[in-house]
Amino acid sequence: MMKNLLASVALSVVLGTPAAFAAEVDTIAILTPEQGSDYGWNQQGVDAAKAAAEATGVEIIVAEGLGYGDVRAPMRELAADGADLMIAHASGYNTAGPEIAEETGVPVAIVDSPDALVKGLVADYTLSGHEGAYLAGRLAAKMTTTGTVGIVVSGEPPSWNSQSAGFAEGVHAENPDVKILYSVIGPAAYSDAAGGNRVTTSVIAAGADIIFGQGNGSSFGMIQAVESNKAVDGSDVLFIDVIGDKSDLDKGHLLTSVLWDMTPVYTAMIEDLRADQFGTHGYAISLADDSVKLVKTPQVDEAAWTKVMALRDQIIAGDITVEPKFGAEDVRALVTVTE
Repeated sequence: MMKNLLASVALSVVLGTPAAFAAEVDTIAILTPEQGSDYGWNQQGVDAAKAAAEATGVEIIVAEGLGYGDVRAPMRELAADGADLMIAHASGYNTAGPEIAEETGVPVAIVDSPDALVKGLVADYTLSGHEGAYLAGRLAAKMTTTGTVGIVVSGEPPSWNSQSAGFAEGVHAENPDVKILYSVIGPAAYSDAAGGNRVTTSVIAAGADIIFGQGNGSSFGMIQAVESNKAVDGSDVLFIDVIGDKSDLDKGHLLTSVLWDMTPVYTAMIEDLRADQFGTHGYAISLADDSVKLVKTPQVDEAAWTKVMALRDQIIAGDITVEPKFGAEDVRALVTVTE
């Protein structure tokens, strides 16, 4: 069963709780480019898919460590092995995914292609944590001592852009005098830890004492830079992470993380398949249902945290509106770009 795939990736089958379920959806699969133990994008995706499978009473196949290249062959094998839904959990899979869905008839969920919807076959979950990023920006502007913060990204996909813009808008709303430096490691440098270290070090040297980092594997290089460099005023540099929770790895530099829980998204996909609504709309995460929230660490100033949580309540109530901006040009208009 899936011999070729087993030779190259880690594969596991997790059984959901025994329950009555519709015959047309009894097995889902998630495909990730890196291992589901990265405290970030891959782990949150795998954990959420397992939780959604348990909640809906289906089996799940986890195909992890597939890399960022061509995934057509493993997708064909997963389809042949009985997957009723394949979650292609990487923006680099959004070309192969629709092709394999059309070829095999197995529905595929992709990211970063909101216009690629095909009813019954292709759904998109270009998620945005912009509300949480806005709050992180407010927190950063309250706590910076140098008056400069940095955004370091491993690329400029829509999800990263919306969070970068949200963070910048939060900083500006809190204190328009705070300078925001923005640097891109590379066009798709998601696993480039060395690049993350190098670029983050340069942003710190330029004055930033708080780094908002979006990187997948490259975020570990960002954290190395934060841990090994002092800010220009001699203070410790703090790091704001995204998607996952790296608190267990923290050495005293993690300020917060914009945490994503994709369980409601994947659960809705399964329910939409059963209701013949798959591929008719996108999916969202938000502060309102805690699918987006900030992680509190010992480095957070208590008074600042209390004020930021009050801002969270205002966003949920509609008193503050944070609109997602998915274009790189929108981000660059809000920041000082450092190449």
